[in-house]
Amino acid sequence: MSEQTTDLRETVRRRYAAAAMSITEGGSACCGPQPIEVDENFGSTLYAADERDALPGEAVAASLGCGNPTAVAELREGERVLDLGSGGGIDVLLSARRVGPAGKAYGLDMTDEMLTLALANAQKAGATNVEFLKGTIEAIPLPANTIDVVISNCVINLSVDKSAVFAETFRVLKPGGRIGVSDVVADNALTPDQRAERGDYAGCIAGALSFAEYRVGLEAAGFTDVEITPTHSVSDGMQSAIVRATKPVAAEVPTEATESAGACCGVDACCTPAESAVDAALTVTEAKTASGCACQNGEEDATSFPAAPTQE
Repeated sequence: MSEQTTDLRETVRRRYAAAAMSITEGGSACCGPQPIEVDENFGSTLYAADERDALPGEAVAASLGCGNPTAVAELREGERVLDLGSGGGIDVLLSARRVGPAGKAYGLDMTDEMLTLALANAQKAGATNVEFLKGTIEAIPLPANTIDVVISNCVINLSVDKSAVFAETFRVLKPGGRIGVSDVVADNALTPDQRAERGDYAGCIAGALSFAEYRVGLEAAGFTDVEITPTHSVSDGMQSAIVRATKPVAAEVPTEATESAGACCGVDACCTPAESAVDAALTVTEAKTASGCACQNGEEDATSFPAAPTQE
């Protein structure tokens, strides 16, 4: 990692650590925690009043995003959701309510102060189907093919290696999984220098990709059905946008007839000495891995998680 990259990441970390501390230290005020100073294009006002009222005030006050990804991700009961850059936990807690007790919502953040705040907010909310992980969005500490939906709220634009974020997001999603992200995106005509003129990196502006760059990055990682829809302007030539994309299903779900013949997960005669990949260009292992197959010669189900890292 270059010195410039390290410096940019540390700048972002310090900013969000300070934001978390301002909420924590203001929690005992007579009127409760005050929202972090953000203009009308960012923050908790982008959430519906009933959503804000259902959460701890500290989670709402710590919201720094440019949208409401849980409103566009179409979360369903029982799904596993991952929030990249989860901050004070507002989107994790909203996701946990939507997926219900049979589902689970994970939050990933690199800032100790935000993780501490998020854990406290989860406890206040009584949320039992949430888990917060420490790490970076360029190296997600979860197994491959285990998440149904990835969300994020104005965080990917802060990354110093967006291609790694897209690749890691693709890796952890199950085949057929999807992303529903709010992010700042630049008009295609703006150069990187012009984007930088509109705001500092930690202020969510300078690091933004253009609409074309965002699409190319997602497609290069393997995503299909990419949609990038602007919602409101956050600066001249800079838009808050909803980003949707899908990880394609690598192999068709077997029919009842093929299952009875011993085929599964893109493999004929699955889990027998005679097994072979349906696609001759793939090995058996590649075919099973690509399809998220749970039948891997007695290995544990692909949806089972190892013990998640704990915050130190």
